[in-house]
Amino acid sequence: MSKQKEGWQPYHKIWSLLLLGWVISYIDRTAAGPIITYMIDHNVSFFANVENPHGIGGLIGSLFFAGFMLMQFPGGYFGDKHGYRAVIVCSIFWAGIATLLTGLVGGLVAFILFRVLLGLGEGVFYSNDRSYIAYHTPADKVGTGMGVVLTGVSVGLTAGMLGVPYLLTIAEPFMGEEAWRFPFYVTGGLTLVVGIILYLFLKPKEQPGREYDAASPGVKANYGKTLLQMVGYSAVFLVLVMAIYFVSVRLDLSEVGIAFILAALCPLLILYLYKTKKEEIKPLLANRNLFFIYLFFIPVMWHLWFYGFWSVSIVQDFGGGALLAAALVASFNGLAGLIGFPIGGKISDLASVRPNGRRNVLVALTTVLTVLIFAFAAYVMMGYSNPVVMSILLFVSGLFFFALQPVAHALASDLTEEKNKGSMFGMLNLVAEIGAVLAPVVSGAIRDASGNWGSALILDGVLMAVGLLLVITISGKKAIGAVFNKGA
Repeated sequence: MSKQKEGWQPYHKIWSLLLLGWVISYIDRTAAGPIITYMIDHNVSFFANVENPHGIGGLIGSLFFAGFMLMQFPGGYFGDKHGYRAVIVCSIFWAGIATLLTGLVGGLVAFILFRVLLGLGEGVFYSNDRSYIAYHTPADKVGTGMGVVLTGVSVGLTAGMLGVPYLLTIAEPFMGEEAWRFPFYVTGGLTLVVGIILYLFLKPKEQPGREYDAASPGVKANYGKTLLQMVGYSAVFLVLVMAIYFVSVRLDLSEVGIAFILAALCPLLILYLYKTKKEEIKPLLANRNLFFIYLFFIPVMWHLWFYGFWSVSIVQDFGGGALLAAALVASFNGLAGLIGFPIGGKISDLASVRPNGRRNVLVALTTVLTVLIFAFAAYVMMGYSNPVVMSILLFVSGLFFFALQPVAHALASDLTEEKNKGSMFGMLNLVAEIGAVLAPVVSGAIRDASGNWGSALILDGVLMAVGLLLVITISGKKAIGAVFNKGA
């Protein structure tokens, strides 16, 4: 491996651009939470006079994540075949168009349809982002790179939680009850601008002393084939998700029942992939350590989207004030990622030289997070609502939550050969999104049934404790025969 010069490196540009991609994609997906909370509070549009508004709002989030979940493995597979960069750029453009169209729709079904389409487009981003970083970053900086780039998640979450309520406020004087549409127009337009930036500048420059294989997925970018396959798979999955929704509504199933049916698509898709692509899939499922990491990410994604979708409502519920004030308190959880993600990545790299180093760090971070989740639940359930204390608890728990993610990502990368990284990260997030599919609707239904968010907060802590047990069983050995960062 040739020694990298100090200072700004080509892979730093890649980190910066991918960070921007995470910012805008998380604004798009986070926007629905505050907007739906606003619609429920103001009894507008398709939330007017609804008996179970939080359950329906959560179902909308779950349907988004159903589409998002189904495209995880195909997205990684597309990247391995046609190039990570092509999938990343197509994902951002797709998200921008779907977000704009969401603001133009006029009913619940159309709103759901375009949120599912958004999920299908954004679902391909994650596995290719992780793989692109792993390919272009020196092996001893992969964890740091993944952590730095994921700060975009924190920025996007915070911008969505604070920016969307602000956009709603400024739109009310001239749009009235239709103010909920305005944030979609703004964020959709910004997403298209980011797509143009990534298309123009994400292509890496050749580095002295490093040979590039033009056929490698880390270098090539076949936009035509990528888009064609995205459209083909998305059409099938869109029909499937919407069919489940319509049939379930016709059968008068509960929102929670619909969510569990959607979550069941994950194992069914894995079974189908195993039958049709056994050579590619078997190594990803036969590795016990990887499989436990997949399962660990179910409670991780549950926690992320329980808070990401409902945190403003949670803070309001426990005395956090009006929408904008509650959003400010809730935003401290997302802001923590600005510190947590890069620190977690750096600690991960420092620990990687020790036996089971990354695994041990992951255990420690998950343990503290679990304790803090229960601490926040206990504080608000005992009737306390000091905004400063709530902000501190949310911020500190966020530090540990966001820090553990790049550690787990780098650990999974260590366990996977280069040729399978895109597919592996796709499989990881496919399984993980079970948590994202279920969290908004199950938590919302619990809120409607109990009258507050207390029980949902406790459930969140219990699931993270189960995740901790899974992490403890993992052995952090590197993939046998794996080649890391050829020529770096």
